[in-house]
Amino acid sequence: MEKILAINSGSSSLKFKLFEMPAENVLAAGLIERIGIAGSNITIKHGTEKFTKKSNIKDHRFAVDELMHLLLELHIIKDYHEIAGVGHRVVAGGEYFAKSVIVDDYVIQKIKEISDLAPLHNPANLVGIKAFKAILPDTLSVVVFDTAFHQTMPEPNFIYSVPYEWYEKHSVRRYGAHGTSHRYVAHEAAKMLNKPLEELNLITCHLGAGASICAVKNGKSFDTSMGFTPLTGLTMATRSGDVDISLVSYMMEKLHIDSISEMIYILNKESGLLGISGISPDMRDIEEVAHTNHRAKLSLDIFFKDVVKYIGQYMCEMGGLDAIVFTAGVGENSPETREAVMKQLAFLGVTIDPEENQKRGTAAFVSGADSKIAVLRIPTDEEVMIARDVYALK
Repeated sequence: MEKILAINSGSSSLKFKLFEMPAENVLAAGLIERIGIAGSNITIKHGTEKFTKKSNIKDHRFAVDELMHLLLELHIIKDYHEIAGVGHRVVAGGEYFAKSVIVDDYVIQKIKEISDLAPLHNPANLVGIKAFKAILPDTLSVVVFDTAFHQTMPEPNFIYSVPYEWYEKHSVRRYGAHGTSHRYVAHEAAKMLNKPLEELNLITCHLGAGASICAVKNGKSFDTSMGFTPLTGLTMATRSGDVDISLVSYMMEKLHIDSISEMIYILNKESGLLGISGISPDMRDIEEVAHTNHRAKLSLDIFFKDVVKYIGQYMCEMGGLDAIVFTAGVGENSPETREAVMKQLAFLGVTIDPEENQKRGTAAFVSGADSKIAVLRIPTDEEVMIARDVYALK
């Protein structure tokens, strides 16, 4: 048995899980929040215990030092040498990486070079990689890219209808996101369906604050809703999803906005469910008042419509469909979302198991026994995918 750390490093946070591999037992999991901000919070769960602490974590290197110290102090590990590998989630790998890779100077340089593709994520991911390298210099370090799974998309599905030279010279294309999650639930769905993944056509719906849908054809990503950045596709918590690009210049003039960055901020942070409802970006808050609030109900209707639209498109693209998978915060925990989508697909022979659909956060079939297309609820686990990839590269 070997201990593998799975790391998700954000701009002001560091989330982790410590696995015992290959059994995939979770020995500890936790989160360090508000890195670089006064009043940092540290939470670590291990066994039946929960440790919490408030501190001032000035940067990611300090956060890593504190995490490793606490793993020792809480007797989760006896010494650093017990850590056989560290896996890091990295959002954008561009076209350089179609699979997880061992960290070396080339990998670090490429992650830095393509930071423009994920300016809020890649730099933070890189900081985490370097911080762990500093404290565990001889430990295997692996990066797992969110975009890697989507590198199997055929050219017609990732090329934009813009001058082709943009792709050749500036890497303009659809990259997608949430690839680690889509890959995980696709594998789990194949197990539940008791069929080889390579023989299935699946549509995986990662529905959370950020949301994307992926067509998985014969085990590989075939198409996906997010594009060059995570802004496009579905209506999301605060992101607009698909809009007419001319809307940007039109509203910049109407709102007297001079900076394109300000407009992109509005589309990323003030749009989506929040912008439509005017209430909250959180689906739970909106569902509570949707029966009496027009804008709240409208935001839900638009979100449901978007999900159905992409499912229909991808089913036609793949030439058939075996199963739909709901995952992530909303997909796993909103019976209302699953029911609304399944009812829209009733004409395809999709039926609902009302009792099972009301449950949350467990893997199960939520479609009826007579459903022509299986519908599954599968909790995602990006961290275990990271740990698996690290273990496979040892």
